[in-house]
Amino acid sequence: MAPVKNWAALLLLSVIGGGTFLGIEIALRGLTPIWVAAIRISLAAIVMLVIWRRMGGRLFERPLGPRTGTMLLAISLLSTVVPFSLISWGQQFVTSGFASVALASTALIVSPLAYFFVPGEDMGVRRAAGMVLGFSGVVILINPSGAVGPTLVGSLAGKLACLSAAACYATSSIIVRRLPEVNPIGLVAVMLSIGATLIVPAAFVISGPPGQPGAQALTAVVLLALLSTGGSNMLGVLIIRSAGPTFMAYSNYLTPVFAVVFGAVILDEIVTRQMLWGFALVAAGLAMAQSHNRAARAANRSAELPAEG
Repeated sequence: MAPVKNWAALLLLSVIGGGTFLGIEIALRGLTPIWVAAIRISLAAIVMLVIWRRMGGRLFERPLGPRTGTMLLAISLLSTVVPFSLISWGQQFVTSGFASVALASTALIVSPLAYFFVPGEDMGVRRAAGMVLGFSGVVILINPSGAVGPTLVGSLAGKLACLSAAACYATSSIIVRRLPEVNPIGLVAVMLSIGATLIVPAAFVISGPPGQPGAQALTAVVLLALLSTGGSNMLGVLIIRSAGPTFMAYSNYLTPVFAVVFGAVILDEIVTRQMLWGFALVAAGLAMAQSHNRAARAANRSAELPAEG
């Protein structure tokens, strides 16, 4: 894609990402949290399987190792079943805007995990400072700010659920890095299919049948599956292939902005100074950590150049 098309695709991805939290909020009006996650995962799995099969249905480029199946199961649990359920459950107690800001911390959590579990990843002063700055924003976000009694418990539980979902996504991304070379569309299709197989029976056990959600809730969960889960994964792959993962990382800044605006305008959610300050510090920490990554890549490229003379 040309640079203008890259930016247009990134903007579209961020709008879809911001709308995800709005969609969850509306879907919860007619479905339990686990059924919101289950229907979303199942419909998206069907769409992605069809697309993947039309692309040839190939997953790995070379034979699998003995642990690859376990890794796929872990990726599915940590990138679909658990975080989708946590976010849906958490949004019963926190605003859609808060949930989006909390999910922006995923990239911060990746840094320490990558340092310990990905060979060749260094920390550096700039990345460490960015993490400290970003996590100070997370502390501000967790602060219950005046809530008492059951409201305090629900608020803290909802916030911790959203932040736990961010930790799941971060852990999943580290496991993905350790996989053999894989078709990204195939990985998403398999990941969602495993997730659907696990979460649908769990939803029946935990909540019973889904009942008959209203048209609004049903429309919201279908759009979540087709756009937020299936469509955003496809769009993300296209952006990474065209502009690279660093460019893709800008969505971490844009998505919460759209989510907060959608929540305030459509759902009349209150945007607190606490949320704004927390997001500002998280975004600043992300920017500082990513500037370390760019500097490290530039240094590596320089080291690989042949010496003159």
